[in-house]
Amino acid sequence: MANMTVARRGSVLSRLYTGTGAFDVVGKKKVWYIGFGLLMLVCLLSIIFRGFNLGIDFTGGTQLQFPASEQATQDAVTRVYDHAIGLPPEAVQTVGAGGSATVQIRSQPLDAAQVVKLKQELFDAFHPANPGDAPAQAAISDSAVSGSWGGQITQQAIIALAVFLVLVTLFLAFYFERSMALSALVALLHDVLVTAGVYSIVGFEVTPSTVIGLLTILGFSLYDTVVVFDKVKENTRGLLGLTRRTYAEAANLALNQTLMRSINTSLIAVLPVIGLMVVGVGLLGVGTLADLALVQMVGIVAGALSSLLLATPLLVDLKMRDPRFRDQAHRVALRRRKNAALQAGAVDADGDVDLTDDAVLDTELRRERAMSAASSAPARPGKAGERRPATGRNARPAAKSARPSGKRNR
Repeated sequence: MANMTVARRGSVLSRLYTGTGAFDVVGKKKVWYIGFGLLMLVCLLSIIFRGFNLGIDFTGGTQLQFPASEQATQDAVTRVYDHAIGLPPEAVQTVGAGGSATVQIRSQPLDAAQVVKLKQELFDAFHPANPGDAPAQAAISDSAVSGSWGGQITQQAIIALAVFLVLVTLFLAFYFERSMALSALVALLHDVLVTAGVYSIVGFEVTPSTVIGLLTILGFSLYDTVVVFDKVKENTRGLLGLTRRTYAEAANLALNQTLMRSINTSLIAVLPVIGLMVVGVGLLGVGTLADLALVQMVGIVAGALSSLLLATPLLVDLKMRDPRFRDQAHRVALRRRKNAALQAGAVDADGDVDLTDDAVLDTELRRERAMSAASSAPARPGKAGERRPATGRNARPAAKSARPSGKRNR
């Protein structure tokens, strides 16, 4: 049993590295569509009903920060703030761990007199570390952001995201084709929605670092999609004149050929982000690093999955709307049926498939042959939907036309 398990694992790894098309990703597109659809629905509902925990840079207000201690719990800090200002703060949280831990207070905008009074009461209550001979309140830092400046930050972030998406669409439309550009754009929108939804669900504070990280992972997701689509474009060059494989099969082969590369690239990109979260957040206690690391981790994973499991199956569906690729798929199916019939001996002397052997060729083959004949023959009104064997009337006139020529030769 152990040897069989090891053999199976070796077989899976071998198929990953060789990329021979053994993993049917495109064939299971309905499963991927349902999974991605449910994930996007959950994220969208969280954004609508739960919203975001916007940072002070977006909402405006006053933020105070001082070294944490055992006495400076969230409830204790909230009581001191309420006593000094008369209103509870918007948020109180402890960031970091150990000696680098700090308490952060975020509140509505405060004037200079309120800030001085609040800092004095916080110092009297918790006595944070005061280096040297600095004034008593030097251990408590404060920063203020106006609401108008926060609104400008929000507007600039939305403009940057919109410009990025427009440029990406133009690039893909010129470099590839319209269906590939549309599929890649849908995958990018999925990455934005999922990353934003995770932030809404987790409740992490949205800061300018979050926006920067979001634009970064969108570029990474685009790179992964371009790699896969470039291989699809290479595999499908001149496909309409061939009957070896369909467009879906060629795209699935391209996925298999780039699958291991995508996994390695994503894994190598995620490892530094994990280190950033562990060292920067857990040890150093830098809150902005948590925002940047989380958005990058979620974006990298979502971008890799959407490039492989969403963009390419969607591309196949868009291409199969083209009648040329549908006809080519029918020709591929007909060729394979003929090969199967040839191996089974269901072929007559002229090399045509014998339709009398229903055990080999069923009704589906008859329909495919009729559609193939209709697509290759000149269009006649009212005759496109008729079902008749390819070896029917069309073969007799050809045989009769050969007789008069033989008599003249005599």
